Amino acid sequence: MLQFQATAPLLADPLSSALLTRILAKLEIDHPASSWEGLTATYAAWCQQVPFDNVRKLIHVKSGDTGPLPGGTAEDFFTAWLQHGTGGTCWSGSNALHAFLSALGFPVERGIATMMAAPVLPPNHGTVMIVNDGKRYLLDASMLHGEPLLLDEHQTTQIDHAAWGLTCSQRDGKLHVHWRPMHKVDGFDCRLEWTGSSGPDHRAFYARTHDWSPFNYELNVRLNCGDDVEGMAFGKWLTLYRDGSVSSDVIALEERNQRLIEEIGLSEEIVAQIPPDSPTPPPPGSRTAAALEP
Repeated sequence: MLQFQATAPLLADPLSSALLTRILAKLEIDHPASSWEGLTATYAAWCQQVPFDNVRKLIHVKSGDTGPLPGGTAEDFFTAWLQHGTGGTCWSGSNALHAFLSALGFPVERGIATMMAAPVLPPNHGTVMIVNDGKRYLLDASMLHGEPLLLDEHQTTQIDHAAWGLTCSQRDGKLHVHWRPMHKVDGFDCRLEWTGSSGPDHRAFYARTHDWSPFNYELNVRLNCGDDVEGMAFGKWLTLYRDGSVSSDVIALEERNQRLIEEIGLSEEIVAQIPPDSPTPPPPGSRTAAALEP
């Protein structure tokens, strides 16, 4: 069962009216009414124009900067997006999406989940949910599933789209969302843990990824482009096509940069700063890491 955890205050990371106006203009949507139709149109626009990526985080971590990670506040996230077209990883992206929808008057809430990279892991993913007509829906800034996903403990629900579709079902007392990340296009589970977390909760989770995270070493990018999904993972450019097929190509640096600029919408300035990939080490404290110790 998806648990509700009441934390106080459950306030959004506030956006100024001037910044909100600039965000809406770039998304090419009017100030939407606080209706279901307005919400679905706004989230669809987000999925087409705000990428999931670790561009700024890679630049920050590999530079040796020990300060706060980029995108930790909604203002910083959106200022960079407006200037460079960058998004963020789950904690910064979910915080920004929550702040944006809250500023528009939608009753959104933050959620905590676990990306199941291994059978036993602590919570490691931030997300956003909304309650409409007594039902809870998922609006994830990383999965970019194009429309709200109904979360129902009594039935399997899905978004039927060959490129970014996903399925939610109950298993072992928890809701699991099966989706296709760029690094594992055959599918991956995200287990929903609780809702009602706060902005400080998300920022604390994000801060703990400074020293190690799968997104601290290799470029990872995802964006819905029309009816396809484009992006990068493990040194390959991937396209999840609208017919369900997938292409995965190792490309030269020049072509990668061109695609980041032309297809994802990143600025030339920020693309020029992306450091080279390096192998991702095992998580500190893991058995794999222990086995590699001298």
